Amino acid sequence: MTEQHVPRFERGTDGPKVIVVGVDGSDSSLRAAAYAGGLARRQRALLAVVYVQPVSAAGAVLGAPVAEATDAIAEDLVAQIREAAERVKGLFEVRWEFHTFRGDPYTGLVRAADELKADAVVVGASEQAGHRIVGSVAIRLVKAGRWPVTVVP
Repeated sequence: MTEQHVPRFERGTDGPKVIVVGVDGSDSSLRAAAYAGGLARRQRALLAVVYVQPVSAAGAVLGAPVAEATDAIAEDLVAQIREAAERVKGLFEVRWEFHTFRGDPYTGLVRAADELKADAVVVGASEQAGHRIVGSVAIRLVKAGRWPVTVVP
């Protein structure tokens, strides 16, 4: 009689190791960050919180005032995330990093996901009416087909 090897089921070991979440201060992006945080906690993954600083032609002409405004948004987002992390400290532990990229949101998130070697991307649903016609960042990320993308309403 020969002994057969039965494969052992490994619970929770095949999930994402790096989850990228795009935040811009909107309600839907903050809901996406909360969802991604829970996913990262359950999977013991690194949560990479990404803010893409917009760069526009008008911004190039105006220079410093626009850069200072977007820097202030990034600092405010970091403060909000740190505050949320402090509130759940001891209850939930999540490894997280904050990254800032420059450019349009889609290109910035693609670059972030590539550079950070993301296994999954989480974004909030667009709150702008025009995106239903032109296409939102979320739709473009899904169509890229490079990572599993979760869109949080």
